[in-house]
Amino acid sequence: MIKDRIEALRELMRREGIAACIFPSTDPHNSEYVADHWKGREWISGFNGSAGTAVVTMRSAALWTDSRYFIAAAQQLEGSEFVLMKEKIDGTPTIAEWIGREVLAEGGSTEVAIDGWCASEASVKALRDDLRRHGGLTLRTNLDPLGRIWTDRPPLPLNKVEIQPMEYAGEAAADKLKRLRRRLHEEHHADGLLVAALDDIAWLLNLRGSDIHCNPVFVAYLLIASDRATLYVDHRKITAEVEVYLRGQGVLTDDYNRVGDGLKDYFEYTILLDPDEVNTVLYHKPERPKIISATSPVAAMKAVKNPFEIEGFRGAMLRDGVAMVKFLSQLDEMVAEGTLTEIGVDKTLTRLRAMQPLYKGLSFDTIAAYGAHAAIVHYEATPETDVCIEPCGMILIDSGAQYQDGTTDITRTIALGPLSEEERLAYTLVLKGHIQLQMLKFPKGASGTQLDAIARHDMWSYGYNYLHGTGHGVGSYLNVHEGPHQIRMEYRGAPLVAGMTVTDEPGIYAEDRFGVRIENTLLVIPYKKTEFGEFLQFEPLTLCPIDTRPVITDMLTSEEISWLNAYHATVRERLLPHLTTVEQQWLNAATAEI
Repeated sequence: MIKDRIEALRELMRREGIAACIFPSTDPHNSEYVADHWKGREWISGFNGSAGTAVVTMRSAALWTDSRYFIAAAQQLEGSEFVLMKEKIDGTPTIAEWIGREVLAEGGSTEVAIDGWCASEASVKALRDDLRRHGGLTLRTNLDPLGRIWTDRPPLPLNKVEIQPMEYAGEAAADKLKRLRRRLHEEHHADGLLVAALDDIAWLLNLRGSDIHCNPVFVAYLLIASDRATLYVDHRKITAEVEVYLRGQGVLTDDYNRVGDGLKDYFEYTILLDPDEVNTVLYHKPERPKIISATSPVAAMKAVKNPFEIEGFRGAMLRDGVAMVKFLSQLDEMVAEGTLTEIGVDKTLTRLRAMQPLYKGLSFDTIAAYGAHAAIVHYEATPETDVCIEPCGMILIDSGAQYQDGTTDITRTIALGPLSEEERLAYTLVLKGHIQLQMLKFPKGASGTQLDAIARHDMWSYGYNYLHGTGHGVGSYLNVHEGPHQIRMEYRGAPLVAGMTVTDEPGIYAEDRFGVRIENTLLVIPYKKTEFGEFLQFEPLTLCPIDTRPVITDMLTSEEISWLNAYHATVRERLLPHLTTVEQQWLNAATAEI
């Protein structure tokens, strides 16, 4: 099937005089997760991870992805002509380097194509410059090959848009727009802004949708001027109630496909366009106003939760913790019966979450990875890979849910029986890093990059490391991955601010043997103010026991033991009133002091 699709693509490339086609993972909104209509990279390559870029020339094909997907991508690409390119690994060429080498060897055309609707202005500019340096190649952005060869392409989603109540949003959309306009004027001297990121639009307008799996967003653009705003959206998605609500917030509506006309007719003097967010086609649509190329302030506004959103997180984490404990308290018994599989773990845990009030669905597909599967960072069990869970080794469960008052993301690695010494060592090192980050006090203005080494320090001393980030922001009944702040080795300059949520999820992955990850969602809160400035700290929001059975206790410091015992005391206090007697007994044992 993949072979037939590549052949159809190459026939189109011959007709168009194209030497190579690039397929990114994004949509016209630069989303991390996309609607089925825009899953072109998956369609052409067969790789279904959330991050990756496929490239096809007339005689070769390759796919670039990051460390989370190295193992999964190798398995999914097997048997195809796609070669796996491991990003950030020594010896891996850039996309432009590889295309230049392949195209020059093949001879003929030197034109490369990418769909400009699905590529940000910043990425196109960088790619064009890189291609020019590697063989004098040119870049074409006005060709959508999928529109020609993907005959059964899914249509754009038409799910209804819903209003997020004020009791959870905490601030009216009109007030958010007023605050945004003030920032645009004060920080950028801009009259308006095109908001393209779907979660930014949903947050600004206090609306939610279901157009993207596990992400409560809807496909739209929001064009903001100094005295009005226009939501470009398919009108079939907007109910009469939502239409009246939007007008009350000072927002007009127009058809989704008319956003380009709206930019052409924009009447203000200046407009801010974020080159990392706005696709290259729309970036070049305005004709009269001056374009201010800068980072949109919406993401930073959205990242700092208001008191209503923070309380929503606390409620969501409480109910999520109840579901987790109900599951974990019966896990050993289910494993002993000999019929529980990875998919069974997913189904059971999802069912228990769905029983909780305000449940809206999963925040991402559950990762239930037993034994060697846990070494695949973003493993998802399929009927072909599903295995029966045995009373030995460990299972890694990374899961989360969308509740109307908050989004959860939690990972626990659970011992099911006897462990090897390396498994216990890895588990203890991950736990130490997890605790050390949560105990950290740090100055206001510090970025996640400056904190990242704390989580890795102890494992580095034993020669272990992990290549994914240590932490990401979490939305308020929005996307489970949220920026602009991150905790990771690669430089991310966005400072951590009180009110932000962020995960703490170090891990160790031994290919073909095991994987360990422990994750809590945290809230950034004030610590103290001294003559040297303001300092911040973390408060764990996640409420769920951390398995102490694999821990080599002698490796923990007294401070780490005190933190773990205090955390478990909080978990007991918050969750016990919501559990049955049997579940309470289990929780008391699981959170006993060490």
